[in-house]
Amino acid sequence: MSPLVPSRSPLRHAISLLIAASFAPTVQAADLLTITQDALEHSATLNSSRSTFRSTEAGQDVERGDLLPQISATGSLYRYNSLDSQSASGAGGSSSGGSGGTSSGGSGGTSSEDYNGSSLGVSVTQALFDASNWYEYQQSKKQVDQQALQLEIDQQQLLYDVSLAYFEILRAKEVLDARQAQEKAIGRQLEQAKEQFNVGLVAITDVNEAQAAFDSARAERIAANNDLQVSFEALERLTGQQYDSIEGLADDLPIEPPTPANRSDWIDMAMASSPSIQYAQAAVELAKSGVDIAKAGHLPTLDAFADYSYSDNDIDYLKGHNEDVQVGVQANLPIYTGGSTSASVRENTYTLEATQYDFEDQRRYTTQQVRSLFTQVANDVESVDAQQQAIVSSRSALEATRAGYEVGTRNIVDVLDAEQSLYESISAYADARYTYVTDLLQLRQQAGMLNLDVIRGTNQWLRDSNSVSLQLADDRGVSAVDDIGERPKPPTP
Repeated sequence: MSPLVPSRSPLRHAISLLIAASFAPTVQAADLLTITQDALEHSATLNSSRSTFRSTEAGQDVERGDLLPQISATGSLYRYNSLDSQSASGAGGSSSGGSGGTSSGGSGGTSSEDYNGSSLGVSVTQALFDASNWYEYQQSKKQVDQQALQLEIDQQQLLYDVSLAYFEILRAKEVLDARQAQEKAIGRQLEQAKEQFNVGLVAITDVNEAQAAFDSARAERIAANNDLQVSFEALERLTGQQYDSIEGLADDLPIEPPTPANRSDWIDMAMASSPSIQYAQAAVELAKSGVDIAKAGHLPTLDAFADYSYSDNDIDYLKGHNEDVQVGVQANLPIYTGGSTSASVRENTYTLEATQYDFEDQRRYTTQQVRSLFTQVANDVESVDAQQQAIVSSRSALEATRAGYEVGTRNIVDVLDAEQSLYESISAYADARYTYVTDLLQLRQQAGMLNLDVIRGTNQWLRDSNSVSLQLADDRGVSAVDDIGERPKPPTP
């Protein structure tokens, strides 16, 4: 007989699950600041820019090396072997000579010489005057400065891209909420139309109209669902990290005009702080260095040098070794280089002219962008207020349309249009709020004022209670948008 095992009561089981849940770690939604810091560390684009900057810094050291002493040493060990064989015409006597030489016959002779040798040489050169090397070194310093500005441009662009991707997720979620509520509301309208058709209160056309509206709402909800998933993937590309949920925007976010309130002040800030303008200015300075380098090709060079050489061998009849020391100054004056130096000057002069035009174009572009974005942000403030009022008006219009439907002055198409208009207003209001936030961030970027402090300021308006998760609800799940009330009753035929 099996031993009796006491069964676990449902109450004890529920209590144990509750206790286990209380000790389970809670996953907190990531905020904008955390995600931005992840991007600054893991962004492939920004890390590539950092590596390019370090490479440019190393290039400056390369150019500096040409101004410092150049020291080289050479050495060799060798085996020398020489064989000399000669024959002379005529019957004269024979002779022999040379170390190790032999002769035979009287018509010729041979001689050979074999020994080991070694040599060592040291050479030191110091440029006393070389304008090309000097200007190239000065140019390398300007290249480092320019690359530092490029790094700043890339960093500000990353801050904006991350913020845009973050708020695109929140935008997509609110649009999805509106689409889900719209589908839910029209679905109920469709069910009611079918029930009323079955009892003969409405014609089949009302059912068909409701079905068409429902199918359209469902398609819009599916598209909004897809937009939300794609938005999460865009954020993952920028940071290299995955996030289960992110904090949402507070409902009481202040929608205010940009500060300072004068557009000319923003333009002045951009002219002084925009890294894009400073980068274009640095390109002009870099091109001026190129002209100086080209002109230096006409100038002489002057070098100081010192050479030392030592050689020795083991030839029997020679004793000691050889040493040579040479110290002096060497000058070189280019007289004619086939016209290449003059052509190089012209080439770099035109390059300088092009960079000056590029600088002016960048200055105009930044001015236009700042003006447009300032105006856009100011309009966004009014747009948010207008869209909020549009929700109130659309809701009132829907209620009036329902009332008209009940008394027979409106048909079901009017009701469906009014419902769609309401949810379009809800979606447009969410869109206007996020457009305001992203336009304000882009205005700061164009003015060269987008940094982590700005991100922190924006981050304080995020709430974990409004978090957005990629774990989506059922297709017809509960919506975050309040339902709009009871379905209207059709008039009695």
